[in-house]
Amino acid sequence: AWQGFTTGWYTRLFQNALMVDALKNSLILAALSSAAAGVIGTLGAVGLSRSRLKAAGLIENVNMLPVMLPEIVLGMADMALFSALRLPFGYLTLILAHAAFCVPYILIQVRTRLVGLDPSLIEAARDLGASPRRAFVTVTLPLIAPAILSGVLLAFAMSLDDMVISFFVCGPETTTFPVYVFGKLKTNVPPSINAMCTLTLLVSFAAVFLSQRLSRQKRG
Repeated sequence: AWQGFTTGWYTRLFQNALMVDALKNSLILAALSSAAAGVIGTLGAVGLSRSRLKAAGLIENVNMLPVMLPEIVLGMADMALFSALRLPFGYLTLILAHAAFCVPYILIQVRTRLVGLDPSLIEAARDLGASPRRAFVTVTLPLIAPAILSGVLLAFAMSLDDMVISFFVCGPETTTFPVYVFGKLKTNVPPSINAMCTLTLLVSFAAVFLSQRLSRQKRG
């Protein structure tokens, strides 16, 4: 009986350690991918707003494809691409896949904010001698910062919740929490998973709530 109790205790301890590692992987992945998507999405939105190309609308529609396509299609495409490039599945492939998936959320938020900006503010900065880069840093960036943060928070929640894309591109040492929970559904679900799922749900809800608050503020 004592041996069985000890074995069960070690098993539960090992499972809890794996679960905590998976949750840590998800949090690190969500933070890094949303930050990378924030930079790429902001630069893309600024570039599209200043572009005079006739294909600017087409480029913007192409950028929206990750939102419109089913996640299983994106996951399989990412897996095929990374395999062709001989990239080992792990943090790098997860960050690349999640960043590509999250970019449209930032691009939409920032693009909408840029459309509503008063161009006379930037013109005034240029008239006062500011270079285009300085005018962007001192005038445009502070005005679009709430939109960037709103998009990053939404991207963080989407990355933290994703299972399908992560399932195709994660490595053996970088299993995310949703993938871990999905694997446990085939065997048994320990009670500790319910607590972790609740915690993850609260974090996602808080990120979406803050994103919506920032969106309402910037519209106001």
